[in-house]
Amino acid sequence: MGTEDTPLDVSVVPLTPENIKVANRSSYTPRALPAAFFATAGAGGAVHGRGALPQAPTVPNLTPPDEMVLRVPPEVQSGPYQIGIGDVVILATRAGGNSVEQLTGLLAAQRQRQGYTVRDDGAIAIPEVGAVAIAGLTVEEAEDQIFQRLVQNQLNPEFSLEVAEFNSKRASIGGAVANSVIVPITLSALHLDQAITAAGGITLKNNEFGVIRIYRDGTLYQIPLDDYFSTPSLQKTKLADGDSVYVDTDYDLTKAQAYYEQAINALDLRQRARTAALAELQSEISMRRAELSERREIFNAQLAANAVERDHVFLVGEVAKQSLVPLPFERTASLSEILFETGGFSTTTGNPAQIYVLRPAEDEQVIAYHLNAKNVVNLTMASRLELRPNDIIFVKAQPITTWGRALQQALPILLNQGADAL
Repeated sequence: MGTEDTPLDVSVVPLTPENIKVANRSSYTPRALPAAFFATAGAGGAVHGRGALPQAPTVPNLTPPDEMVLRVPPEVQSGPYQIGIGDVVILATRAGGNSVEQLTGLLAAQRQRQGYTVRDDGAIAIPEVGAVAIAGLTVEEAEDQIFQRLVQNQLNPEFSLEVAEFNSKRASIGGAVANSVIVPITLSALHLDQAITAAGGITLKNNEFGVIRIYRDGTLYQIPLDDYFSTPSLQKTKLADGDSVYVDTDYDLTKAQAYYEQAINALDLRQRARTAALAELQSEISMRRAELSERREIFNAQLAANAVERDHVFLVGEVAKQSLVPLPFERTASLSEILFETGGFSTTTGNPAQIYVLRPAEDEQVIAYHLNAKNVVNLTMASRLELRPNDIIFVKAQPITTWGRALQQALPILLNQGADAL
């Protein structure tokens, strides 16, 4: 046991990779920052109003006739018809005494055709088989799906599938036409001239200022009638599911706007609800940010007033400034980091071959990890040694420094003695 007269038992250990591993094994958990430094002001998933806002429809303001420019809708991609909700499909079978007789109650025996409506869940209900999902499938894919289900139920009918009523994909046409109608999109593409014909044709007396407007996916396209009648390719413009076609002569789009009013108002209401929700969310986030900022400022003020408990190491000897150095939050610090952050030491007075980290051990012992930094390669050891609370970093003085200080202390005494002798 060490006393004032009996020094502590100090074990000097060279700083080697093996000894660094042993030194770093000592248990130490760096002090944590308050939770306010990790929290964000963003709200959780329960807050409504998040997500992309819907795009408002583009409704151009056409005033004079010379601004009735041609804006053709994008080309509709062709492909096989996909069965949709509301479509009516028919299973056609052969009549006569054969394997179809096994479908008693399944395909309405003694009947050659039985219709099924695609329900909201995308399936048709076949007796003795159950629900068969066919929405989104082509006719061929739907036949394969039904065939597999029949085989699973040990039924092997000969049948074919066809769409009897096309109710899932439609385009509407109104305005200056004989009759406002909804035209179904069937197995073949629906062209603009076909839709106009289905509505009884255009009823304008003067086509000079007439225009066909097509509302699709929130965007308004237009084809002036002069261009429509003079360009056959425009007459064959393919319509897509949900298109609204309006034949119009008003430059300010009054009639067209009334025709689209329901869809646009619904979109506007939804967007205003989203805007209000986002404003509420922004207000909540601002209050959270202010609260987090206040908590962080309070902590920083306590830190500046030294009112926060910290872990420290001691820096003594021939260093730039002998001081009590706080260890960082949330992580460990290395010997080299502390030395260089505090200004290091002067090689004029400090001895780079005699750098020690003194660490208390059991039984009142002290382990002195020795770093010989005269060999630059050994500096890598300093970056790997993790410091622990209450470690003492000691840089020994150069021999010439020790001699010089002794001379400075002895020289005044010698001068005084010489003066007294004289």
